[in-house]
Amino acid sequence: MCIRDRLDIRTITMGISLYDCVHPDRDILYRNVYDRITTQAKDLVRTGEALEREFGIPIVNKRISVTPASLVAAACGDPVVIARAMDAAAKETGVNYIGGYTALVQKGMTASDRALIASLPEALSTTERVCSSVNVASTRAGVDMDAVRLCGQAVKDIAAATADTDASGCMKLVVFANAVEDNPFMAGAFHGPGEGDCCINVGISGPGVVKRALENEAKGQPFDVVAETIKRTAFKITRVGQLIAREASARLNVPFGIVDLSLAPTPAMGDSVAHILEEMGL
Repeated sequence: MCIRDRLDIRTITMGISLYDCVHPDRDILYRNVYDRITTQAKDLVRTGEALEREFGIPIVNKRISVTPASLVAAACGDPVVIARAMDAAAKETGVNYIGGYTALVQKGMTASDRALIASLPEALSTTERVCSSVNVASTRAGVDMDAVRLCGQAVKDIAAATADTDASGCMKLVVFANAVEDNPFMAGAFHGPGEGDCCINVGISGPGVVKRALENEAKGQPFDVVAETIKRTAFKITRVGQLIAREASARLNVPFGIVDLSLAPTPAMGDSVAHILEEMGL
């Protein structure tokens, strides 16, 4: 499945709480955030590489998610301090990306939330590995249209600030509705308010595996057979993710959070949800 069908563990993401880092002094806040992340995640990349070798399963990304920065920056008033600390810590630990430069504003905005949204162009144009998200709506609370307006302007300003790299800063921002608290996938990953001090989340992806299963087991079959084939294949993929997650959890001495199954495509030919839909007859 790994070689022929391009099954991979898309990411091992360590979620880290930053609540105990809060401080009104910018320099102390920076040091607290940097030290917390680099101490907790110091072995994350090494462990992921060891699991790749032992199990023969590609682990494409090793990542970190943290407490939404607008919550941590409220006492300081300058969320960019956290963005710079996150970026420096990501480079030190060797992870691909770090998420959590985030504001949750689906029902209303605090001054800290507004400051974070206003800072997005600076934060995403002056850092390399920081990813950001803003949750502007939920089924229960509705849509915060003031936040939508601010985020729309922020996207334009981020594009202008990173124009020399084809507006690359915009790729590191997600504007959400109904964001979940334990998403391991960038750019929208953050360690939600309902999470513990630290956990390991695994995201796994395998469009090619599903397509191959449909080709081999469900070609020309009724739709209920197609649905059962997809369900059975998804279960197999998820168990692979569970295996890696439990091993990583044990070796890092960090609780196991979730396995998140995605059919997100890669640039590789044949590794696309579109091919699954075509195999189903669309």
